[in-house]
Amino acid sequence: MTATASPQTTVLAEQRLDGPGRRPAKHRMSRKALGWQIGLYALLIVLALIYIYPFLVQVATSFKTDAAAAANPISLLPQTFTWAAYERLFLNSDFPVWFANSAVVTVFVTAGRVFFNSLAGYALARLQFRGRGLVFAGLIAVMAVPTVVLLIPKFLVINQLGIYDSYAGMILPLLVDAAGVFIMKNFFESIPPSVEEQARIDGAGTFRIFWSVVLPMARPALITIVILSFQGSWNELSHFVVSTQSPELTTLTKGVAALASGQLSQGSQFPLKLAAAAIMTIPVAVVFFIFQRRIMNASEGAVKE
Repeated sequence: MTATASPQTTVLAEQRLDGPGRRPAKHRMSRKALGWQIGLYALLIVLALIYIYPFLVQVATSFKTDAAAAANPISLLPQTFTWAAYERLFLNSDFPVWFANSAVVTVFVTAGRVFFNSLAGYALARLQFRGRGLVFAGLIAVMAVPTVVLLIPKFLVINQLGIYDSYAGMILPLLVDAAGVFIMKNFFESIPPSVEEQARIDGAGTFRIFWSVVLPMARPALITIVILSFQGSWNELSHFVVSTQSPELTTLTKGVAALASGQLSQGSQFPLKLAAAAIMTIPVAVVFFIFQRRIMNASEGAVKE
């Protein structure tokens, strides 16, 4: 006669085998796995420190004197803490003009790219017209061409249109970018066409459907475009080199590049140069940290058919 153990007896037997006060074996992490996890975190911490150390040196050096920065350029602790570099930037240089020019260009370019990239992306994703495939192929081709190759043609076009050395020449060529159109096209294609059918039945036109129905659903992609456009236009340099020459139209990237190369100052002046670079990184960092949790999620806004 064979006895059959009850479920309660089996559970008690497993607990006794596992030992009093100890978690079940399947929930315990082996020493080997724990060692690998600790090693992985240690490696990530080391890589993070290596990555962030130059930025910390930049910030620390901006508060040093010229002599201290030249004597020990990679020290994180200034011997004498001073705001002299920042005072010279804002009170005795054209840095405020550079900052204002970059701010104006960045605001207009970001707004323009959000609007025109979304329009072009929706047209390529939804509208059926002759040459649509050719236009998309041209878009991919533009993305594959290095930017430096287009500098001379860009200068010739800007000069021929009569907008050289003006805000128009700085802003208009940057209002649309191929990568942004590509991102918006892919996002619009991920939205089922059925969400537009009801609006079309109610008599809404193409632009009305785009503006009132589809565009609100594309918020994740739009935020991605805002971040990329802001960062790209704020850090743009080569375009401003070929589109302007007047000192009053100098942007932050162009001015800081001239400052770093020694064209605008005598000696090393590490604190002055790194203070300008530190201030230049603040707007992009602020925009990224504000919108980082809203970067594109292609599943948001989708509906089940």
